[in-house]
Amino acid sequence: MPVQSRRGRPIHPALLAVIAGALLFAQAPRTYHLGSTPETVYRGFFPRNAKPALTVPSGAIVEIDTLSHQGLNSFKNCTPAKGDLSPGQCVASGELDPVAFQAQYGIGAAEVLPALVDTMRRYQMPGRYLHDLISGAEMDLTIRAYPSFERLKEYCYRVAGTVGLTCTHIFGFRDPKALDLAEKLGLAFQLTNIIRDVKEDYLLGRVYLPEEDLQRYGVAPENFGRNEATLGACQLLNFEAERAWQLYEDGSRLLELIDEDSRATLWLLVNVYSSLLARMESLDFAVFGERVRLSKAEKMILIAKARFGRHTEENILAKRDRDRRRTGGAVGERRAG
Repeated sequence: MPVQSRRGRPIHPALLAVIAGALLFAQAPRTYHLGSTPETVYRGFFPRNAKPALTVPSGAIVEIDTLSHQGLNSFKNCTPAKGDLSPGQCVASGELDPVAFQAQYGIGAAEVLPALVDTMRRYQMPGRYLHDLISGAEMDLTIRAYPSFERLKEYCYRVAGTVGLTCTHIFGFRDPKALDLAEKLGLAFQLTNIIRDVKEDYLLGRVYLPEEDLQRYGVAPENFGRNEATLGACQLLNFEAERAWQLYEDGSRLLELIDEDSRATLWLLVNVYSSLLARMESLDFAVFGERVRLSKAEKMILIAKARFGRHTEENILAKRDRDRRRTGGAVGERRAG
């Protein structure tokens, strides 16, 4: 059974490598059976010497996302000594300061967070990635709407751009431009998720699409709770999709900047996510009913192409159905009336 986040989104493999140790360090060793999960598939394309970075227990990511969606109320009595919660859970919930915990229990970071420390040292990852990711989880606890795209970009960087940066360190790179491109791909992935889950997120009390864009197309947040998209909502989602496509196109240049034996993994990630965006586009953004997804057969075809095909900037992105994608009018056009 696939390991998924609380929203049902596939959990990114690099996130497994960086965060899992931090949340599970105080618990007895546990093994999470991944089966044929997306993480296992992506990991299979990593070079052999990079795979150990992705073998940290995966349940931690579920815990992070669960905490960010349940809020802090369930963790008021967060005392590790009671045995009710691991220190990792307490740290993630904000009820326990990690520095204070180390001082109280006399445990250093290298002992408490072995998987995290080892991965970050081995792949020379700046500590700010972890801090920024935690800040992103905190935003999910406290922010219900975003006034501008700049503010949304900040959130997307924290929860997805940091993942792109982390992956790039594991992929291997020499040109510092790779990090900027990794951030762009992380933002493109997150925008794709936001577009797909716009109704589900609204029902959870969150609207990620910028308020300035809703106003531009005459869309009220309540429109996202309907079973069908309004004309304004279609135009809005089309506008956000164009933003995502531009980020995909810019970020796809990362393929040539990472180590050659890691390119199949990146190719597969980008192709899967851009295929999902293309699917939503071809369906006129019918994301308010049945969940939009790729079929198992489509995923298997992409996996085969990643394993046996050529990986180039020309074929890393899914093909778009340009005849059907502009149902809401040209990007930037205001909704009439």
